[in-house]
Order: sequence, then structure tokens, then C-alpha cells
Amino acid sequence: MRLVVQRALDARVDIDGETFSRIDKGFLVLVGIQDQDNEDDARYLARKLALLRVFEDTEGKMNLSIREVGGSILSVSQFTLYADTRKGNRPSFIRAARPEQAEPLYEFFNRLLREEYGLEVRTGRFGADMQLRFTNDGPVTILMDSQDRHA
Repeated sequence: MRLVVQRALDARVDIDGETFSRIDKGFLVLVGIQDQDNEDDARYLARKLALLRVFEDTEGKMNLSIREVGGSILSVSQFTLYADTRKGNRPSFIRAARPEQAEPLYEFFNRLLREEYGLEVRTGRFGADMQLRFTNDGPVTILMDSQDRHA
């Protein structure tokens, strides 16, 4: 499971020209799920994300978590995070999980953030054509991968 975490001053997802979800200060999180991922991967990344200290304290140091600053999360499923571009010019998505596997795991991940970590989580619509608009704060962009815990 792979996350692209972007610290944001604001973020929104539009579907069919209408705002579907929005947050103010927090994280825009792109969530990629591969065919080998399971609930342990989701648990690992939910915990890492909830405790990630990238918000500034009173001294200007990145020392606070999203919970400590009262931030929200806009979580958007993004199968293209598993694009394989090694051959040719057209990416292959063979490693990305099929929707019937990915959607329940994506929902589980978001539920963990809400229920175990008490975070406000907004989402896009799984499988929809979405447009994202956000203001990256910093900019701060962090890559997280559940496979990194095995390294």
C-alpha cells in the first residue's frame, strides 16, 4: 500500500464539476493499493499517517501531528501510484489491485483513521473521474509505502 501525503492549507475533490468533498488544514492523501496488500498494510499506514509529525510547533519545527493541530484528511484512491513505466511509454497497472479488492481495503483504511485515531476523514468517490484542487503547505510532500517496514 502506498501513500502520497501532502500537507495542505485546503483541499477539495470535484466530480462532474461539483465539489464532492473538501477540507481546510490537513492532509491530502493519495492512496494506492496493490494486489498483495491486506489489512495489516492498512493498519501500518493508518498509524504512521495519524502520528506523522510534519506540522510546525510554536518554534517553527515540524513537530506536531495532524491530531495535535486539529487537521483533517482528504483521502483519494489512486491506482496510478502503482504505474510501472519501465517498459515503453505507456504505463502498466498490473500491480494495482482490482477494484473488488482495493475498494474494501481503502474503506477499511479510512475507517481506521476515523475510529482508531479520531480523525476527520473526507474522501473522493472510488472509481470516479475526479479533479483535485489544493494548496500544498510548505510545500511538504511525503511518500509512505507499507513495504518499507520490511526493509
